[in-house]
Amino acid sequence: MKLLLISLACISIGLFAEDGEPMHDHSKMKKMNSKHHSMSHTLAPIGIMGSMHHSGFMFSIKQGLMKMHGNIFDGKNISNSKILEMPNPLGNMPANLSVVPQNMDMKMTMIDVMYAPSNNLTFMAMATYVSRDMQLNSYSPMMGRGLVGQFNTSSSDLSDISLSTLFHISQIKNSKWHGEISFKKSIGSDDSMAQVLTPMGKKMSMIMPYAMQPGDGSSSLIFGLTNTRKLNEDITWGTQLKRKMVVSESGWSFGDQTEFNSWIQYPFSKQVSVSSRLKFVDQDALSGRNPLIMAPVQTANPNNYGGTEIFVGLGMNINLDIFFSGNDSIGIEILKPVNQNKNNLQMKTDYQVIIGYQKSF
Repeated sequence: MKLLLISLACISIGLFAEDGEPMHDHSKMKKMNSKHHSMSHTLAPIGIMGSMHHSGFMFSIKQGLMKMHGNIFDGKNISNSKILEMPNPLGNMPANLSVVPQNMDMKMTMIDVMYAPSNNLTFMAMATYVSRDMQLNSYSPMMGRGLVGQFNTSSSDLSDISLSTLFHISQIKNSKWHGEISFKKSIGSDDSMAQVLTPMGKKMSMIMPYAMQPGDGSSSLIFGLTNTRKLNEDITWGTQLKRKMVVSESGWSFGDQTEFNSWIQYPFSKQVSVSSRLKFVDQDALSGRNPLIMAPVQTANPNNYGGTEIFVGLGMNINLDIFFSGNDSIGIEILKPVNQNKNNLQMKTDYQVIIGYQKSF
């Protein structure tokens, strides 16, 4: 499956790189840019990060929600009873996994400011605030493995900040290319604690597993390449390839990640456009570990992280005149996984929703 997606990405890039003559009709270009300036920041679904702005400032705030429900093992559904039969790799007591995640909600608030001194260069600063809520079942460690009880854990913190440079590469006919180089620093807590219900029926304070930590203390570099191509006067086809690489870590870190997106954007009018998107994510396993994270739960095992996921999404962007200039837009996008080949034992993604507001000056 991974090879198939990489092949599709290469094919898409090949299609976009067709030979052609650059546009030399500067008056026509200027007219087109003027006509579409107010919609320049809505050419991509609201969930696509790293779209270039066209001169001046832009502010945006986005709210994301990811819902997870149930568990999968090597990409296949698995019941609680089967999980309880699995050994606990982090200790001898209890011998088997005894705490099973049931539901998880992750909310992300992303605020970014862009400044474009020209049409060929954009600078961006972004901060992300993350909150997580997880519901878990605790089971008796021996005999009938009966349900001891249910409990909830939660965490929230300013997760990371990033600084980015987006730059124009080329334009051939109706095909535009731009690149991205970003530095991302995780600043959220990596040792948040919570009250948990142990398999023995006692409540105690413990460091939460990696999945519930707002940060990992790492620094990363992100490299991106984005192409948008006008298929006709109305339809825009976009592709984006990104690679995030961890360059330093503090004890442990979430793995390197490759993300590929391909989308189609169609305007109903000057105010409303709709989109469909294919999203592919491949993330490496967790690197390192915290020896204090050793509860008999799957999320405490560093091997239960990473893998591949494929999503399909539908979105809508609406241009409005809310604050003076009229360069306001509201976007929404809903993504549903169609394939989840996660490493080992992990929670199952249910859906993702992104809602955002953008304002250019």
